[in-house]
Amino acid sequence: MSDVNEKHFKINHLPRLLVETYKAWEKDKPFRLSAIVAYYAVLSLPGLLIIIINLVGSVWGTEIVQGQLTDEISRALGSDAANSIQTMLAETQNNTRNTMATILGICTIIFGATGVFYHLQLSLNHIWEVKVKDDLSILKMFIRRLRSFAFILAIGFLLLISFIVTTAITVLTTYIKSLFPDLVVYIAYGLDALLSVGIITVLFALMFKYLPDAKIKWKAVWVGSIITAILFVLGKSLLGFYFGEADPGSTYGAAGTVVLILLWVSYSCLILFFGAEFTWVYANAYGYNIEKDLKTIA
Repeated sequence: MSDVNEKHFKINHLPRLLVETYKAWEKDKPFRLSAIVAYYAVLSLPGLLIIIINLVGSVWGTEIVQGQLTDEISRALGSDAANSIQTMLAETQNNTRNTMATILGICTIIFGATGVFYHLQLSLNHIWEVKVKDDLSILKMFIRRLRSFAFILAIGFLLLISFIVTTAITVLTTYIKSLFPDLVVYIAYGLDALLSVGIITVLFALMFKYLPDAKIKWKAVWVGSIITAILFVLGKSLLGFYFGEADPGSTYGAAGTVVLILLWVSYSCLILFFGAEFTWVYANAYGYNIEKDLKTIA
């Protein structure tokens, strides 16, 4: 529990909060939790990408969305991994199956895509010391999966907003380039960084607020989400540099793409869980106690 006695956050409290966060983070065995989520992320990835591509593609265009996602994967994991994932998606989306196989395939995709969020929920419950019953009914399990599916829809919506804003930024920077050609690179970089932090902050805020079986004040959610988003964007850049220079997947041959996905998700989850721990420490320090959501688990 935090030893910050003042009721309002001040910037000089931050070092103490970060130290407490690190102690709590280390105590909760984040490497084990991140490894579990990374395993399910590999199983969830095809379904997750297919749902997002079709969801956002219905508005923006499937080929455009798939191209944008491939570029993002390429920047994060490298071109070889991006090509492997693109091939996997092409195989998954073939239309040669009969109706029953298609229905079963859709159900499998949805179930698989929700898996990673379901296990993120369990991990956040653990970090925030929310105790839930192990013997959940089928209805409650279904509700949890439904909530996980809602997060996939939220990601799709945020991705759509991101594409729209990115297009607007491109138009804006093109106009600025005609006026101030020397500044456009810095402006574009700054706007892109702000967009990334903003979108990711909203995603983490929704995740912290609605994914765990807990009640938490929005004030604590936003503070924790902003800290987590900044760390995540910095971590993503460092991971991209590390994967580009070290190429850790090359040692594993054909399995290299799977290894890269496991590493990327695992490292990213370490950052996410650190942000969740910070949110928990902040909430307890300033009176925004995280409480069990009895409506969800009773």
